[in-house]
Amino acid sequence: MSALLALALQLSPAAGADFHARVTQAKLAEGAATGPAYQKQVWDRIGKPTTDAYKSCIDSNKPTDKGPFTLVANVTADGRLVQIDVQPQTAVAKCMAGQFASWMLPAPPAQPKPYPIEIDFSIAK
Repeated sequence: MSALLALALQLSPAAGADFHARVTQAKLAEGAATGPAYQKQVWDRIGKPTTDAYKSCIDSNKPTDKGPFTLVANVTADGRLVQIDVQPQTAVAKCMAGQFASWMLPAPPAQPKPYPIEIDFSIAK
């Protein structure tokens, strides 16, 4: 099996793919040839809104669990975020998932479909 085919199989969204497999798929997409340019487009669009939403989610969920969490989602061809999940599922993490559900990202690279993304959230102490 060629390395390209192995990568394609790893990036193919499997029905019921577990959270950690989806995170791995997203990290592989980020590391692919088109990944860095797409990441820049994404953060140019959602950098400030993400910071603002994170602060709002922390402020609106008292007492706040400020522990780290990871968000994973698929980006459709038109930039909608679908199949959003977070781990661990704290109140702040669920709040951020709700924020991301209404956002539009730039159209992702053509492959893989759907295009996976992951974002690690943590607060430096």
